[in-house]
Amino acid sequence: MEPLFRNAVAALGAGRLDEARQTADALAASPFANAHIWLLQATACQAQRDLPNAEAALDRLLAADPRSVRGLVMKGDCRMGAGDERGAAGFYRAAVLVGGEGQPAPVLQDLRRAEAALARFKARYTSQLETSLAARGFGPADRSPRFQQSLDIIAGRKQVYFQEPTGYFFPELPHIQFYDAASFAWAPDVEAATGAIREEIIAFRAAGDMGFRPYIQGGAGEPRIDENPLLDNSDWSTLFLCENGEISEEIVARCPRAWAAVQAAALPRIADAGPTVMFSLLRPGARINPHTGVFNARLTCHLPLIVPPNCHFRVGNETRQWEVGKLMIFDDTIEHEAWNGSGEDRIVLIFDIWRPELSERERREIAAVLSFR
Repeated sequence: MEPLFRNAVAALGAGRLDEARQTADALAASPFANAHIWLLQATACQAQRDLPNAEAALDRLLAADPRSVRGLVMKGDCRMGAGDERGAAGFYRAAVLVGGEGQPAPVLQDLRRAEAALARFKARYTSQLETSLAARGFGPADRSPRFQQSLDIIAGRKQVYFQEPTGYFFPELPHIQFYDAASFAWAPDVEAATGAIREEIIAFRAAGDMGFRPYIQGGAGEPRIDENPLLDNSDWSTLFLCENGEISEEIVARCPRAWAAVQAAALPRIADAGPTVMFSLLRPGARINPHTGVFNARLTCHLPLIVPPNCHFRVGNETRQWEVGKLMIFDDTIEHEAWNGSGEDRIVLIFDIWRPELSERERREIAAVLSFR
C-alpha cells in the first residue's frame, strides 16, 4: 500500500494526473483506505476539476478526521465551486478555528486562503446589509450608537470586550465601556467646578510637583513579572487626595474645591479600599499600556483639566479624546489604555464611584469583601 501511495503522490506532483487519479481511486477502494488516502484522492479529483468526486472523498475524510484542516479548506473549495457560498464559509471558518500557526507550510497556505475568502464574504455581506438598512430608513445618520457598534462588530471594525477584573468579579453587571455622564445627577456640579479645580492644580504645580509620584511602583519584596515601561516612571504620575480610603489632609487643604466637588458622587467608602481620588499626570509621549482594573463593582471617572491636542483614551473598542470639563465615566475592568501624543503634560482628576446597578445591600456586601484583610 505504501509504495502505491508514494507513487500516486509523485505522479500528482509531476502532473501525471490520470495516473495519480487511477492509483488514488484504487487505494480508496481497498480495505485499507484511511484519511490520508481520501485526502490524496480528493486532491487528485480537484486537480482534474472533478468536484463531485472530490467532495465525496472529502466527506469520507472528514467523517474519519473532522479536524483535518486541509480537508475542511478543500471541502469549502468544493462548496464554492457548487455555488454554495454560505456552506463554503462554514467549512472555511471551521478550518481557521482548528488550525494554528504551528501547521506545516502547505496547510498554512490553505488557512491564509480560507481567511482571505472569509474576509471577502464578510465585506460583501456588510455591503449588502448596509444597502438593505439604508433602504429601510436605518442609514448611518439614522442609527443609535449601540446599534452602530453592533454593525461595526459584525463587519470586524470593532471587537467585543468584556469585564476582566484582576481581583474581584461581581456577576450579572452590564458590560458597558463608557457611561453617559448625563445620567448621573451629580455630574453637572462636578463639571461646573472644572475651572476652580484647574486653578488649584496649576497653583499646586507652580510651587513644584512635590507630592506627585509614579502611579506604578515596585514594592520592596514584591514580585514583578511584567515589564511595564511605566514602572517607577514619573511619566505617569499621580497626586492623591485620597488613596484607598486614606485621605491626604495636606493635599485636600491645598485643593479643597477638587475634594468638595466629588463629595456628591457615589464614592465607594470602603475601609482600606475606597474611595480613591487623585490627579493623574501623563507626560508628553507617554503611553499607558492596555490593562484592566481590580474589581468591577465600581466605575472610574475622569474630569479632564489640562488636555493638549492628540491625547487619546481607549476603553474596549472605542477611542475618545478628553475634553476639558467633560466627564468620562467608564468601566475600568474592560481593557483600556491612554497616550499623550502632544508636547505638553495632560492632567485629569480621577475618582471612582459605585456602579449604579448595585443595590444598597449589594454595596454593603461588596464592601465587606473588599475591606477584608
